[in-house]
Amino acid sequence: MRAVSRRPDESGRRVRLVRESARLFRERGYEGTSVRDIAAATGLQSGSWVYHFKTKQDILAAVMEEGLRESLERVEAIGAAPLAPRERFRELVHAHLETILAPGQDFIPVLLYDWRSLAPAARPRVVALQKRYETVWDRVITQLHDSGDWAGPTRVDRLLMFGALNWIAHWFRRGGKLDVSALADEAVRFFLRTPQRRRRAARRPGTAGRRSLTRT
Repeated sequence: MRAVSRRPDESGRRVRLVRESARLFRERGYEGTSVRDIAAATGLQSGSWVYHFKTKQDILAAVMEEGLRESLERVEAIGAAPLAPRERFRELVHAHLETILAPGQDFIPVLLYDWRSLAPAARPRVVALQKRYETVWDRVITQLHDSGDWAGPTRVDRLLMFGALNWIAHWFRRGGKLDVSALADEAVRFFLRTPQRRRRAARRPGTAGRRSLTRT
């Protein structure tokens, strides 16, 4: 009789271990989470998680890598889609926000807030995935510049953009006035300096041709 393979169960345990670890790291911080906390959250006996990871550091690296792989799958598909630059940019912003705001998506926030806790030996693998992620954004930003949708994006603009997007995780609350899609629209308008549509005001006598000092 052939032995029944246990690989699917083992794979499921590993996935649950990584996801629960990400949640705990996000809620308590890497340093504030013990291996006992992880074992209790996953239903594994203390020490049995070593079957999948040798150390807590290995779990932290896996959390960060998993988050980046999931994000890469989405943004690389957007980068290859037949979209206009502005729409492609909007889709990237939306995907990025979903990555850090959607329920159960704790991977990237852990990357953002616990990067210093990651051992130097594990960083090159994570950095390689980050560079692939950033490459998609760089191409789209270049397309925006060439199309005239973003007149002069600089390195500082790019850093400010990601800083603003990532900080949203601190104040966004689901069920509020803005959902993620509407928030993505607002973010694109802000980054590309696009004014909201407004009704054309009736001109008063004698104001024809007058130009406002605050509008173009």
